[in-house]
Amino acid sequence: MFDNSFLDKLYNRDKRFVSRAISIVESDQIKSAELLNKIFHKTGNAYRIGITGPPGSGKSTITNQITKLITAQDKSVGIIAVDPTSPFTGGALLGDRVRMSEIGTHPNVFIRSMATRGSLGGLSKKAIDGADILDAAGYDYVIFETVGVGQSELDIAQAADTTVVVLVPESGDAVQAMKAGLMEIADLFVLNKSDRPGSESAAAALKTILSFREHTAESWMIPIVKTIAAENKGIDVVLKEILLHQNFLEEKNLLIKLREKRSKIRIKEIVDLILQKELWTDERIHNLNEAIEDVVLGNISPYNLANKIVDHYKTQFNN
Repeated sequence: MFDNSFLDKLYNRDKRFVSRAISIVESDQIKSAELLNKIFHKTGNAYRIGITGPPGSGKSTITNQITKLITAQDKSVGIIAVDPTSPFTGGALLGDRVRMSEIGTHPNVFIRSMATRGSLGGLSKKAIDGADILDAAGYDYVIFETVGVGQSELDIAQAADTTVVVLVPESGDAVQAMKAGLMEIADLFVLNKSDRPGSESAAAALKTILSFREHTAESWMIPIVKTIAAENKGIDVVLKEILLHQNFLEEKNLLIKLREKRSKIRIKEIVDLILQKELWTDERIHNLNEAIEDVVLGNISPYNLANKIVDHYKTQFNN
């Protein structure tokens, strides 16, 4: 399926083949595993940046501006814009891709919209596989630009080396960030649209919240950068802080530890998916449907039924 010609064009950043490879990752589980196994030895070189925050905070504009700065340094960028899944097609709504059309034609930039597919963290597992494709293709940086997800715990920290959380002065975003768990995953806060009223108090609130965190000699001091992305103000400082964080991780030997931790989580998730696929055969789904009325009527508890299904699986597995 994936001959040397296909792989060579992928490794040389031929956009048609990069796009085709990501489509395979999105749609075909068997071919996806085969492809990811073949290209995995080429991964691990791209630095992965996650940009997240509430809807309307300017994530796409910041991604756009950062990408222009990176490409000006003769570096390449692969962008995965993670959109909410369309309720009609199951695909991405493509909003971010439209907004980032300015950089989409650059030879050193590849943009792909991918659907969240119901992921609570706002980041589809397929997006992480897609990042492996971009990594293997030789892009220097991979940027995840994710949907804002409110109170849900974000799983972008399981994908990015540096996580940028974008907030705006209005609506008490600093407090909302703390409630949503964003304080735990942010390596850098960007207070965008900082020309609006309330900017100073929002920055002060963030600083106060960050001051409660425990700090050690190994701790990264999380910066707060004020920007006006629509006017390209402060974006150079954002990129500077991202690169400083990259240097910090590398100098402290923390980047490899971070990636090891993420890999363990990812492997466990892959194992879970494999086991779920093996467990839920047509026969067991049929048995579940047959017994579900007894659960509703109170004749058997959900735990007992679940144990019966698992015991049936174990018996067949052992045989």
